[in-house]
Order: sequence, then C-alpha cells, then structure tokens
Amino acid sequence: MGRISVVYGLVMVSMMLLNAVQHIDGAISAKTQKLINKANKKGPYLGLVIPNTFEMNPLLESSNFTSTNLTIDFSGRRFRFGMIAEKKVLLVMTGMGMINAGITTQLLLSVFNIEGVVHYGIAGNANPDFNIADVVIPQFWSHSGLWNWQKYGDGPEDELPLESIGDFTRDIGYLRFANYTVNVTGGSSYDNLLNYIWFQEEEIFPVNGTPEERERAFWVEVDPTYYEIAKKLEDLTLESCINSTTCLSETPKVARVKRGTSASIYLYNAAYRNFIYDKFNVTPVDMESASIALICLQQNVPFITIRALSDLAGGGSSVTDDADTFFDLAANNSVIVLLEFIKELSASTLSKSTIHENWKRTDSPRRESGRGRCWSLLGWRRAVASTGGWRIDGRPHFKAGADVRS
Repeated sequence: MGRISVVYGLVMVSMMLLNAVQHIDGAISAKTQKLINKANKKGPYLGLVIPNTFEMNPLLESSNFTSTNLTIDFSGRRFRFGMIAEKKVLLVMTGMGMINAGITTQLLLSVFNIEGVVHYGIAGNANPDFNIADVVIPQFWSHSGLWNWQKYGDGPEDELPLESIGDFTRDIGYLRFANYTVNVTGGSSYDNLLNYIWFQEEEIFPVNGTPEERERAFWVEVDPTYYEIAKKLEDLTLESCINSTTCLSETPKVARVKRGTSASIYLYNAAYRNFIYDKFNVTPVDMESASIALICLQQNVPFITIRALSDLAGGGSSVTDDADTFFDLAANNSVIVLLEFIKELSASTLSKSTIHENWKRTDSPRRESGRGRCWSLLGWRRAVASTGGWRIDGRPHFKAGADVRS
C-alpha cells in the first residue's frame, strides 16, 4: 500500500507540475478557449495589427470604431473586438520589432477566424518625394535586415559561405562599408574591416506547400484587391497641424507607392537612408511591416499596410526630422486612412456578394470540394464579367521573390 501511495502521489505531483508548466507557457485555458470559439462563430474578422499604443489609441477613441466590449487576453496579447463601417474587426497590438510583429500575427491567424489583415502605424521616410505626415501604401514589402556578412578580404566576385548549397545568394545586392569612409585625404587608398554585407531572401514555408520544403521571398506583394481599393484613398484630406499654432508647410497627402522595407532597426542615419532608397527605391522604412507580410504570405491571408511618415529617417534637419514632434500627427493620419480604407472595403463586400449570387445562377456545373468550392471556368468568367471583374475567392495573389527592382 505504501508503494502504491507513493506512486499515486508522484503521479498527482507530475500532473500538477504539467498543468503549471502549460499555464506558464501560455496554454489557452478552457475559459479562454470558450470565448475564442464563441467569437469565431461570429466571424470572420478583419484583423487590425498595430505596433504600439500611441498608434492604437486614436482608433480606440474614434467615433467610427464601435467596441463590442469583448477582449480576449492570452500569450501576452490582448485581442479587442469591434465594428467599423459594418465590418467586424479584431484589433491587436504587437509591440516593437519584427519578432513581436511575427508572433502576434501568427497568433491572430492561428487562433481566430480572420478574413484579411490590415497593418497600420507610423514609419520613417526614405523617399525625398514625400514629406512628414504623408501616408503611403506600398505594393511590395521586404525584410532588409537579413544579411550574410562577408569576411574581410573577400569581395563581390567571391562566393559566400553556404552559397553553393543554396542557403545564401548574391542576387539581391550588397552594402560596401568602405564607400562610407570619411576624412580621407585626396588620392589615398582606404578600406574598411567591416567589408560587405549581402542582403538575403527569407525562407518561407507556405501553409499550402510541403512541410520542411523551403521557399524563398524577398519582395512580398500586398493583396491586389486591397491595393486597388487603396487607390480610392488618394484624395483624402489629412491633418497638417500639431496644435493651433504649429502646422506643416506642406499639406499631407495619401499615395500608393512601389516599395517599403523593414528591419528590427530604428533608422536615423542619413547615409543608410540614402543607400536604402537608391538601392531598393523604398519609401517607408519601419520595424514590423515585412514580418506581417511574410506571415500573411505563408498563411495565405490577404494583407495590406498603411504607414504615415513621422520623420525623415535621419535625412532632414533637426526641425524637420524630429519624430518626437510629429509622431502623434502621423499616427492620427494613419488612422484616418485606415478608417476610410475599411469603409471602402466594407462597401466592396456587397459587390463580391453579388458575384457569389451570380455564381449560383450560372448554368455551369459546380461541385463541392473539401471546405471550399471548385467552380468551372465558364462559371467564373460569367460571374466576373457580370460584376466588373471582382476577385471571387478573396485570397491573396502574392509574388514571393518577384523581381521588382526596376
């Protein structure tokens, strides 16, 4: 009996420790899971992914946002439910940097019923054609903080470590530190022990791919339908004043641009700002967007990013390049554009609903296939033709690793 009691006691202690470990590790409790299940039945939701509180608060305080008073907390994140323009939305703050943004976005997509993701906030500006408080919406995003750092003595003609087995590439380009040496007398030779860094693609593992078979992406395209809707925002009126006495000399504008880039680096250096613009023709530079783009790409979820320019990333004067001065103004403008985007997206839902009705009325055969539907090509063409060409499936059409340098 004594041995049985000891064994039983050990089993009970083990179970208690296991339960404690699961709780510490952030396992979803039964109570929280019940809330998640209830919320998901009311979905799908448009996920709004937000870097920081000063970017989230203007939305929470907006009369255009109606909270449902439901919040769900787990894994260190708070998920807030609400409505904007009759669109069900789910807000979550990520925290600063690529890792926080990636973890939060993956939690959002893995746990909740999400139809698409809109990421918004402020950013630095690398493009001399834009000004403080302008709002830009890039078509492509890259992560420019993944490097192969070449040893001193090697150069562009030398193969990188592990390049031969496909781990690294020289196709995207490099930064040569010696090009930024200062105080060099005329005619003298110079070099830099930091040598070269080579920009690299991300390894990705798409949800519809083969597990453990890697694919690669450098430029990730936003959802084409979302990007087309964003075109309607370019005539929006934005705020231009910090207070009653301080206003910008240029009226802020909204524009779709070609590219933006991210890294877990706060960029406030004129030389690197100029380099990254000349190399990749990017406009916003931030610390989260590419991470969200890469997660959405791998999870096959539509996304778009809206960024308001709060500073010139070190490329302006002390007056025109002070993020502390303009970040509130930029954050407010990003919310103005976000709200209008959701209104336009909500209005477009009616058009897409019409497409589905037209599908149902076509003579072409269709059949159920798993969770989705396989429609005949004829039915697709009839439906699209009758509704002006809207995408039916609502899924993204990303171009992973597409060459968009020109």
